[in-house]
Amino acid sequence: MKAVVTVTGTDKKGIIAKVSSFLASKGANIEDISQTVMGEYFAMIMMVEVAGSDSDLAALAKECSEMGKTIGMAIHMQHEDIFKAMHNV
Repeated sequence: MKAVVTVTGTDKKGIIAKVSSFLASKGANIEDISQTVMGEYFAMIMMVEVAGSDSDLAALAKECSEMGKTIGMAIHMQHEDIFKAMHNV
């Protein structure tokens, strides 16, 4: 199963390393990643395969959100199908 992860907040060193390490520790695999820095703001979106994760998607999404708070970032994870439905008009 694939999920979309978004990470936003004030730019600082180590964001990609921390988020990717966290996802790897949960058994998720990053398949695609895009990130940008606009002034002082950081934005990243990732497509991840979560089939290898020990947690279900809702639990993993909650863990991502909680981890984001510890590094001062907003992290949201949602099933790929929900992301697509929300962004198709």
